[in-house]
Amino acid sequence: MFVQVIRGKAKNADAILAAGEKWQKELKPGAKGYLGSTLGITDDGTMVTIVRFESEAAANANSERPEQGKWFEENIAANVDEISFFNCPTVDTFLGGGSDDAGFVQVMVYKPSDVDSIRALAKEFENVAADRPDILGGVMAISTDGTVIDTNYFRSEKEARENESKEMSPEMQKTMQRLGELAGKIEFLDLRDPVLNS
Repeated sequence: MFVQVIRGKAKNADAILAAGEKWQKELKPGAKGYLGSTLGITDDGTMVTIVRFESEAAANANSERPEQGKWFEENIAANVDEISFFNCPTVDTFLGGGSDDAGFVQVMVYKPSDVDSIRALAKEFENVAADRPDILGGVMAISTDGTVIDTNYFRSEKEARENESKEMSPEMQKTMQRLGELAGKIEFLDLRDPVLNS
């Protein structure tokens, strides 16, 4: 799997959401290797889109389509400031990956001191998954510059908040402490009304 992430400051949230619908209807049929996407806008207006492809070649082929470039310029570039792109050739999934059934998505963005250790730690989370039944799955995408975009899918924000406030098992406490040590400063992007497509 290969993941492309686009983020920026939304100037017109309604236009961005409409652009996503337009892409699904008009451009998705010609996007070979497209697996799915997660789109959302945080309370402070940060837009983030996580797009999954079968391979980097498929992602590049989609980006090079003339209709894709036209759609992006007219619908995204026109409605988003401070656009950043992250190409992620290294992707790990948690509990099978993302879920279109999620009612709440939280994206964690950080630049760890040791990417390999972070990936190994993510595997440990599956061993304590029973502690967080509200988590439907996740996708950890690692950009070419070492930035990690860690996307977690929940049934609802209410369940997520309730479970994160509960006392953790010793194993989960140890895992979370190690995450903090490796990840450093973590930026949390809460998508309360995510648009999920596959």
